[in-house]
Amino acid sequence: MAIGQRDATGARPSRARPAGAGAAEGRKIARVFAILEATYGARQGEPDGDPLDGLVGTILSQHTSDVNSGRAHRSLRAAFPDWGAVLAAPDEELAAAIRSGGLANLKARRIKEVLARVAAERGDFDLGFLADLPLDEARRWLVALPGVGPKTAACTLLFNLGRPALPVDTHVHRVARRLGLIGPRVGAAAAHEALEAQLAPDQIYSFHVNMIAHGRRICRAPVPRCGICPLTEVCDYFHDSVGLRAED
Repeated sequence: MAIGQRDATGARPSRARPAGAGAAEGRKIARVFAILEATYGARQGEPDGDPLDGLVGTILSQHTSDVNSGRAHRSLRAAFPDWGAVLAAPDEELAAAIRSGGLANLKARRIKEVLARVAAERGDFDLGFLADLPLDEARRWLVALPGVGPKTAACTLLFNLGRPALPVDTHVHRVARRLGLIGPRVGAAAAHEALEAQLAPDQIYSFHVNMIAHGRRICRAPVPRCGICPLTEVCDYFHDSVGLRAED
């Protein structure tokens, strides 16, 4: 498959929870979802059908800005005609092509490790089969690849295949903890499952994109802009800290 070529859902079973806990979580996240869409709009995904290109793009996006990773991705696509050429290239040649994305030597090795594993297991570079697997099985297949974690796997499934997998980046994780959608000690990896279980499949994309928008514009680190936040009515952080200070 040429680089950049463009062209089911599965639900995770819920774990047992205390009586009433699931309903309460569902009501809260439903309210959060409605407010986010009223504030930022209802978002619709447009999967491009090229999961390997998306997987490589997500690797390039690690620890850098969208601008830099996009530049590196375009440079890689211009430098090599297909994934076989990327795999065959010397490490230093690939690293030079993606230098603008940062950590070029590490990312070059990681990309080649992923391509080698895909080719060894599948006989080609086509990951389209992931669209037909149960969601959890598709996720497990991806996270078994070198250096691919839950967020990278979820990004590939959601953005490239339209599967209802929720990526939890630093913004989604921070906002979800402040709202109380997950516990204060729930890490980013565990948050993927905890949040995804509270949402309907057709809510995943809009929730993800709007949570990122909210994290960047209002619920910032380290100091959120609570005075202009539309979510204060359902926010644990606001009621536990900002609200108490206001009462004093």
